[in-house]
Amino acid sequence: MLLVFSSALWAQSGELWFDAGESILSNRNLGTPFATGGLPTDVQLDNGFRFGFRFAFNTGGHIGHEIQYAYSRTHFIDNTGAILGSVGSAGMAIHEGGYNFLYYATPEGSRIRPFATGGVHFANFVPPGSSATYGGGSTKFGFNYGAGVKVKVGSKFGVRLDLREYEMGKPDFGGTLLHQSGLLRQTEVSAGFGVLF
Repeated sequence: MLLVFSSALWAQSGELWFDAGESILSNRNLGTPFATGGLPTDVQLDNGFRFGFRFAFNTGGHIGHEIQYAYSRTHFIDNTGAILGSVGSAGMAIHEGGYNFLYYATPEGSRIRPFATGGVHFANFVPPGSSATYGGGSTKFGFNYGAGVKVKVGSKFGVRLDLREYEMGKPDFGGTLLHQSGLLRQTEVSAGFGVLF
């Protein structure tokens, strides 16, 4: 495939980005561990920080594609004490990966490139005391959309700002949490630094 499309590939550009920012969660009630008598607010997630990596492949003109990975740190809030052993909160990780399509307002080669984006992703929610490497956690799939701007700083470097909304199913941790409703929404507000090639 690389040999067949080699002439087209040389006409393209790539970008490797590191970004960091805030992860703001809404509709964050995860449900209850009780079959009867519990409330949807018994277990919740809290806002936190996020950082990640994105690889962008611009196919020329106004079109681009990105593959991304992000790590978000949040807090798992147990208002019943039934899961954590006492009422309180504990740190929790969310690992996310996905693909996004980008449409740039300005053509390839422009110094400032505002863009709109949409894509699909997965999120692996790893509860306190578990590890993603040993199969711990609950994986959910979703979609995301947003906008941002990339600015070239010299010929090889750039900075960016992103505002994205992620929507996905709520983690139930193998049926431990019941009476869930709606989608979990995560808002990303981030800034990044990139290498352009």
